[in-house]
Amino acid sequence: MNNQVTSSPSRWQSLADQVLSGYQITREEGLEILNSSDDELLDLLSATYRIRQKSFGKQVQLYYLKNAKSGLCPEDCGYCSQARGSKADIPKYRMLNEEKLLEGAKAADEAKAGTYCIVASGRGPTDKEVEHVASVVEKIKSSFDLRICCCLGLLNEDQAIRLQQAGVNRINHNLNTSREYYEKICTTHTYEDRLQTLKVAREAGMELCSGLIVGMGEVAEDIVDATFELRELETKSIPVNFLNSIDGTSLEAVDELDPRYCLKALCLFRMAHPATEIRIAGGREVNLRSMQAMGLYAANSMFVSDYLTTKGQAAEADYEMIADLGFEVIISGHEMDATTGEPSELATQTESC
Repeated sequence: MNNQVTSSPSRWQSLADQVLSGYQITREEGLEILNSSDDELLDLLSATYRIRQKSFGKQVQLYYLKNAKSGLCPEDCGYCSQARGSKADIPKYRMLNEEKLLEGAKAADEAKAGTYCIVASGRGPTDKEVEHVASVVEKIKSSFDLRICCCLGLLNEDQAIRLQQAGVNRINHNLNTSREYYEKICTTHTYEDRLQTLKVAREAGMELCSGLIVGMGEVAEDIVDATFELRELETKSIPVNFLNSIDGTSLEAVDELDPRYCLKALCLFRMAHPATEIRIAGGREVNLRSMQAMGLYAANSMFVSDYLTTKGQAAEADYEMIADLGFEVIISGHEMDATTGEPSELATQTESC
């Protein structure tokens, strides 16, 4: 008599099976992921990793961010240290000159990042600022094997076309939260304004990078709504930020996240976007803490080094974390030895997006 006990797949493994077969999860299932018990977390991560592995294997892509214009912003985004009304102690400066932006590109290349992100505070750039960024991007493209992502605020059609012509690969403009909750975090521009910028960027021929910030006082339904809005937009890359409450901002007292909830949010995004680049972005160090590495079982990219006005952990610590997972950094189409930070001699794989 065979006394072997067999168990049926868990609900998360069953859901992963469906997603791997082409199924798109529902909003109800998205809420179940966010509201699942901590006891299920390891199984949820295991199921999510199967989906991540199908499209990205053990690859990790790194992004390097440069704050090209800091502070001096007329917008009132509650989470932002650069916003109007913020009393945060941050550097404030106009658009960096060509030399400084080229230095950032060199730093991105040395940090083994495949993408260099040029970010500027403000409602939107002037035409002069767009021309300056475009001119620098052309020089970067001639000197470095880097993809360029720009986050310059609200864009018009002509500005988007100029950036695309210069070689900008992707425009970042985060939705940040749901349509319904947006006015709770910003009143100086609208959710529709953000969608319009993404529209003109796409029409100009650039890829879309757009994500959100988890932990601003929203409810689970808001996160799910943003998840599905991004699915409709067919974004190529989704940065998932976790609120880093900065003293002097209107959200300075908001501190509602724990690492387990952050991991569930990453699992939600992978389940809803099985083949899309999911990036662990700002706030990972202070919110995921000792569980940062586990986030890469759902996400396949992350920022390396610092953020806009806050410090990240050292790049060497990121390389070590990736190596400890048995994962590989992909840079400019080549694998990297995550322990030494040097390209592998056996490099054969290419960036997926």
